[in-house]
Amino acid sequence: MSGDPIRVLIVDDHAVVREGLRTYLALQHGIEVVGEAGDGEEAVEQATRLEPDVILMDLVMPRRDGLSAMRALRGRAPRSRVIVLTSFLDDDRLMPAIEAGAAGYLLKNVDPSELARAVRAAHAGGAMLDPAVTAALMQTLSGRPHSPPAERGRLTGREREVLELIAAGQSNKRIALTLGISEKTVKTHVGHLLAKLEVADRTQAALLAVREGLIDQRS
Repeated sequence: MSGDPIRVLIVDDHAVVREGLRTYLALQHGIEVVGEAGDGEEAVEQATRLEPDVILMDLVMPRRDGLSAMRALRGRAPRSRVIVLTSFLDDDRLMPAIEAGAAGYLLKNVDPSELARAVRAAHAGGAMLDPAVTAALMQTLSGRPHSPPAERGRLTGREREVLELIAAGQSNKRIALTLGISEKTVKTHVGHLLAKLEVADRTQAALLAVREGLIDQRS
Protein backbone atom coordinates (compact mmCIF):
# COMPACT_ATOMS: atom_id res chain seq x y z
CA MET A 1 0.00 0.00 0.00
CA SER A 2 2.90 2.36 0.79
CA GLY A 3 4.01 2.18 -2.84
CA ASP A 4 0.67 3.26 -4.25
CA PRO A 5 0.37 6.93 -5.18
CA ILE A 6 -2.36 9.10 -3.68
CA ARG A 7 -5.00 9.36 -6.38
CA VAL A 8 -6.40 12.88 -6.71
CA LEU A 9 -9.45 14.26 -8.55
CA ILE A 10 -9.41 18.01 -9.28
CA VAL A 11 -12.78 19.78 -9.37
CA ASP A 12 -12.96 23.42 -10.48
CA ASP A 13 -14.95 25.24 -13.14
CA HIS A 14 -11.91 27.19 -14.34
CA ALA A 15 -9.70 25.25 -16.75
CA VAL A 16 -6.65 27.36 -15.93
CA VAL A 17 -6.98 26.50 -12.22
CA ARG A 18 -7.30 22.79 -13.01
CA GLU A 19 -4.26 22.93 -15.26
CA GLY A 20 -2.19 24.72 -12.64
CA LEU A 21 -3.14 22.23 -9.95
CA ARG A 22 -2.49 19.27 -12.24
CA THR A 23 0.93 20.62 -13.26
CA TYR A 24 2.01 21.23 -9.67
CA LEU A 25 0.71 17.97 -8.24
CA ALA A 26 2.31 15.99 -11.07
CA LEU A 27 5.69 17.09 -9.69
CA GLN A 28 4.92 15.79 -6.20
CA HIS A 29 6.28 12.40 -5.22
CA GLY A 30 3.57 9.89 -4.39
CA ILE A 31 0.67 11.92 -5.80
CA GLU A 32 -1.14 11.15 -9.05
CA VAL A 33 -3.91 13.24 -10.62
CA VAL A 34 -6.38 10.70 -12.01
CA GLY A 35 -9.08 13.04 -13.30
CA GLU A 36 -10.65 16.47 -13.56
CA ALA A 37 -14.19 17.81 -13.37
CA GLY A 38 -15.55 21.22 -14.34
CA ASP A 39 -18.67 21.21 -12.14
CA GLY A 40 -20.26 19.38 -9.24
CA GLU A 41 -22.34 17.06 -11.40
CA GLU A 42 -19.29 15.88 -13.29
CA ALA A 43 -17.41 15.60 -9.99
CA VAL A 44 -19.91 13.09 -8.63
CA GLU A 45 -19.78 11.09 -11.87
CA GLN A 46 -15.97 11.08 -11.99
CA ALA A 47 -15.55 10.27 -8.29
CA THR A 48 -18.00 7.38 -8.53
CA ARG A 49 -16.10 5.97 -11.50
CA LEU A 50 -12.52 6.69 -10.43
CA GLU A 51 -12.81 6.30 -6.63
CA PRO A 52 -10.00 8.79 -5.92
CA ASP A 53 -8.33 8.94 -2.54
CA VAL A 54 -8.57 12.72 -2.35
CA ILE A 55 -10.79 15.25 -4.12
CA LEU A 56 -9.84 18.93 -4.40
CA MET A 57 -13.24 20.60 -4.53
CA ASP A 58 -14.18 24.14 -5.52
CA LEU A 59 -17.45 25.34 -3.98
CA VAL A 60 -18.96 27.76 -6.51
CA MET A 61 -19.60 25.91 -9.79
CA PRO A 62 -22.37 25.57 -12.38
CA ARG A 63 -24.96 22.75 -12.54
CA ARG A 64 -24.13 21.50 -9.06
CA ASP A 65 -22.11 23.37 -6.46
CA GLY A 66 -19.38 21.88 -4.32
CA LEU A 67 -21.51 21.49 -1.19
CA SER A 68 -24.19 19.54 -3.03
CA ALA A 69 -21.52 17.38 -4.64
CA MET A 70 -19.90 16.68 -1.26
CA ARG A 71 -23.19 15.54 0.21
CA ALA A 72 -23.81 13.24 -2.75
CA LEU A 73 -20.30 11.81 -2.51
CA ARG A 74 -20.86 10.61 1.05
CA GLY A 75 -23.01 7.88 -0.44
CA ARG A 76 -21.40 7.51 -3.86
CA ALA A 77 -17.69 7.61 -2.94
CA PRO A 78 -17.51 7.37 0.86
CA ARG A 79 -13.80 6.55 0.95
CA SER A 80 -12.80 9.66 -0.98
CA ARG A 81 -11.60 12.50 1.25
CA VAL A 82 -12.63 15.98 0.12
CA ILE A 83 -10.47 19.08 0.54
CA VAL A 84 -12.31 22.30 -0.18
CA LEU A 85 -10.18 24.70 -2.23
CA THR A 86 -11.99 28.00 -2.61
CA SER A 87 -11.70 31.77 -2.67
CA PHE A 88 -14.54 32.18 -0.17
CA LEU A 89 -14.40 32.39 3.60
CA ASP A 90 -17.89 33.01 4.92
CA ASP A 91 -20.24 31.16 7.25
CA ASP A 92 -22.72 30.34 4.47
CA ARG A 93 -20.10 28.12 2.86
CA LEU A 94 -17.57 27.34 5.56
CA MET A 95 -19.80 25.74 8.18
CA PRO A 96 -21.86 23.63 5.74
CA ALA A 97 -18.64 22.36 4.13
CA ILE A 98 -17.17 21.31 7.47
CA GLU A 99 -20.44 19.70 8.51
CA ALA A 100 -20.55 17.86 5.16
CA GLY A 101 -17.31 16.17 6.14
CA ALA A 102 -14.56 18.21 4.49
CA ALA A 103 -11.13 16.84 5.38
CA GLY A 104 -9.66 20.27 4.80
CA TYR A 105 -10.65 23.80 3.90
CA LEU A 106 -8.02 25.84 2.08
CA LEU A 107 -8.10 29.19 0.35
CA LYS A 108 -6.85 29.42 -3.22
CA ASN A 109 -3.93 31.61 -2.17
CA VAL A 110 -2.53 28.66 -0.19
CA ASP A 111 1.19 28.00 -0.55
CA PRO A 112 1.65 25.10 -3.01
CA SER A 113 3.67 23.10 -0.49
CA GLU A 114 0.81 23.42 2.00
CA LEU A 115 -1.60 22.10 -0.60
CA ALA A 116 0.54 19.01 -1.13
CA ARG A 117 0.78 18.56 2.63
CA ALA A 118 -3.00 18.82 2.92
CA VAL A 119 -3.45 16.10 0.28
CA ARG A 120 -1.12 13.79 2.17
CA ALA A 121 -2.77 14.62 5.49
CA ALA A 122 -6.25 13.93 4.14
CA HIS A 123 -5.13 10.61 2.69
CA ALA A 124 -3.63 9.68 6.06
CA GLY A 125 -6.95 10.37 7.78
CA GLY A 126 -6.05 13.79 9.12
CA ALA A 127 -7.35 17.23 8.28
CA MET A 128 -5.90 20.61 7.49
CA LEU A 129 -7.52 24.01 7.76
CA ASP A 130 -6.14 27.29 6.51
CA PRO A 131 -5.20 29.41 9.57
CA ALA A 132 -7.75 32.03 8.48
CA VAL A 133 -10.38 29.29 8.33
CA THR A 134 -9.51 28.08 11.83
CA ALA A 135 -9.83 31.62 13.15
CA ALA A 136 -13.20 32.07 11.43
CA LEU A 137 -14.46 28.78 12.87
CA MET A 138 -13.33 29.71 16.37
CA GLN A 139 -15.10 33.06 16.09
CA THR A 140 -18.32 31.55 14.74
CA LEU A 141 -18.57 28.63 17.13
CA SER A 142 -17.51 30.48 20.25
CA GLY A 143 -20.63 32.61 19.94
CA ARG A 144 -22.97 29.64 19.71
CA PRO A 145 -24.77 28.19 22.73
CA HIS A 146 -23.41 24.81 23.72
CA SER A 147 -24.35 21.97 26.02
CA PRO A 148 -22.43 21.25 29.25
CA PRO A 149 -18.98 19.90 28.37
CA ALA A 150 -19.44 16.36 29.64
CA GLU A 151 -16.37 15.17 27.73
CA ARG A 152 -14.00 17.58 29.53
CA GLY A 153 -13.62 15.36 32.56
CA ARG A 154 -12.74 12.36 30.42
CA LEU A 155 -9.70 14.07 28.87
CA THR A 156 -6.28 14.09 30.49
CA GLY A 157 -4.41 17.35 30.83
CA ARG A 158 -2.09 16.41 27.99
CA GLU A 159 -5.00 15.40 25.76
CA ARG A 160 -6.62 18.76 26.39
CA GLU A 161 -3.38 20.51 25.39
CA VAL A 162 -3.22 18.49 22.18
CA LEU A 163 -6.87 19.23 21.44
CA GLU A 164 -6.30 22.95 21.90
CA LEU A 165 -3.43 22.87 19.41
CA ILE A 166 -5.49 20.84 16.93
CA ALA A 167 -8.20 23.49 17.16
CA ALA A 168 -5.51 26.10 16.44
CA GLY A 169 -4.77 24.28 13.17
CA GLN A 170 -1.40 22.80 14.14
CA SER A 171 -0.06 19.62 12.53
CA ASN A 172 1.14 16.64 14.57
CA LYS A 173 4.74 17.65 13.88
CA ARG A 174 4.14 21.19 15.11
CA ILE A 175 2.25 19.94 18.18
CA ALA A 176 5.18 17.67 19.00
CA LEU A 177 7.59 20.61 18.81
CA THR A 178 5.29 22.84 20.87
CA LEU A 179 4.83 20.30 23.66
CA GLY A 180 8.32 18.82 23.55
CA ILE A 181 7.14 15.28 22.87
CA SER A 182 7.59 12.87 19.98
CA GLU A 183 5.33 12.90 16.93
CA LYS A 184 4.47 9.27 17.66
CA THR A 185 3.23 10.27 21.11
CA VAL A 186 1.13 13.04 19.57
CA LYS A 187 -0.46 10.51 17.21
CA THR A 188 -1.31 8.33 20.20
CA HIS A 189 -2.95 11.26 22.00
CA VAL A 190 -4.89 12.20 18.86
CA GLY A 191 -6.16 8.64 18.54
CA HIS A 192 -7.34 8.66 22.15
CA LEU A 193 -9.00 12.05 21.64
CA LEU A 194 -10.95 10.92 18.60
CA ALA A 195 -12.13 7.81 20.42
CA LYS A 196 -13.16 9.68 23.57
CA LEU A 197 -14.94 12.44 21.67
CA GLU A 198 -16.51 9.92 19.27
CA VAL A 199 -15.51 11.84 16.15
CA ALA A 200 -13.95 10.61 12.91
CA ASP A 201 -11.21 13.15 12.31
CA ARG A 202 -9.28 16.17 13.56
CA THR A 203 -11.63 18.69 11.96
CA GLN A 204 -14.64 17.31 13.78
CA ALA A 205 -12.61 17.17 17.02
CA ALA A 206 -11.72 20.85 16.66
CA LEU A 207 -15.34 21.77 15.99
CA LEU A 208 -16.56 19.81 19.00
CA ALA A 209 -13.85 21.30 21.19
CA VAL A 210 -14.95 24.85 20.47
CA ARG A 211 -18.68 24.14 20.43
CA GLU A 212 -18.69 22.19 23.71
CA GLY A 213 -16.22 24.43 25.53
CA LEU A 214 -13.58 21.71 25.89
CA ILE A 215 -10.73 24.16 25.39
CA ASP A 216 -9.93 27.62 26.62
CA GLN A 217 -11.00 30.42 24.26
CA ARG A 218 -8.37 33.10 23.73
CA SER A 219 -8.95 36.34 21.91
